[in-house]
Amino acid sequence: MTEISRIEKKKKKSKKWLKITGAVLLVLLLGLGAYAFSIWNSLSGAVDKMHTPLDRTSEKRADNALELSKQEPFSVLLLGVDEREGDKGRSDTMITLAVNPNNKNIKMLSIPRDTRTEIIGKGFDDKINHAFAFGGPKMAMDTVENFLDIPIDYYIKINMEGFKDIIDAVGDVTVENDLDFNYEGVHFPKGTLTLNGEEALKYSRMRYEDERGDFGRQLRQRQIIEAIIKKGASFSSLTRFGDIFGALGNNIETNLSFSEMMDIQKNYREAAGSLEQMTIASTGTKIKNSSGKNIYYGIVSDEERKRVQNEMKTQLEIKD
Repeated sequence: MTEISRIEKKKKKSKKWLKITGAVLLVLLLGLGAYAFSIWNSLSGAVDKMHTPLDRTSEKRADNALELSKQEPFSVLLLGVDEREGDKGRSDTMITLAVNPNNKNIKMLSIPRDTRTEIIGKGFDDKINHAFAFGGPKMAMDTVENFLDIPIDYYIKINMEGFKDIIDAVGDVTVENDLDFNYEGVHFPKGTLTLNGEEALKYSRMRYEDERGDFGRQLRQRQIIEAIIKKGASFSSLTRFGDIFGALGNNIETNLSFSEMMDIQKNYREAAGSLEQMTIASTGTKIKNSSGKNIYYGIVSDEERKRVQNEMKTQLEIKD
């Protein structure tokens, strides 16, 4: 075989492998395209089910509407509502997220449910978690906005009873437990724990065996939320997107629209890399109500409230 023939043969082989590789890539791209399309359809369907618009304008943004396309910092109020049979639906978990894409950080503030403050729309002071029972997400947002003196742009209400469905959809979650305890027939030893949905729900609900009380429970709730975010963002969870979106659609309600979620995914992705937990200190005391009954409240000092307000304002780039 001449040198020219060998060269021609190599060229034909190269063209053949190029065609095969191209065909494989094309199939992969088409497959990924169909997969992405099915994810998109499932997500948009779940968001349509979750989306509950609110006729509300933030008093703190009255003259300056939020523009996600400009990567402006924004806030979200997470409401964990125990909607078990016979429960009135108070928001036992209240967490304010302040998202800043410029410093690539999210601050996560847990507000103790017994915190005494003015209930906006009612004109009297009560436990902050009663705002949801009195007036749903709108009154809860207005009350937290007044308490923190920052705009509350969005809310996400999570049905805590259905929380286990979300966890089971993403797969078991892992947390670091700092307290050995038993709750509703389950033993939670100290150390690294891998929890299924039912176990995670119980882990996040326990309060009375923890000397830290509601603060200890808030810590465990934040652990579970962070673990879900971490697991949900992993590539392995993509294979379960149908279950995940189904669980989200059945257990979450929000005023975030599909297009707003897409803007956040596009413009704020790097902020999710740093999640900083915040707490607010309060002093427990009992105050008699109009019926003469002693009610437990958490009293936040003016200094502590101002400290938290300033930290959240800095995060949201708000100038007084």
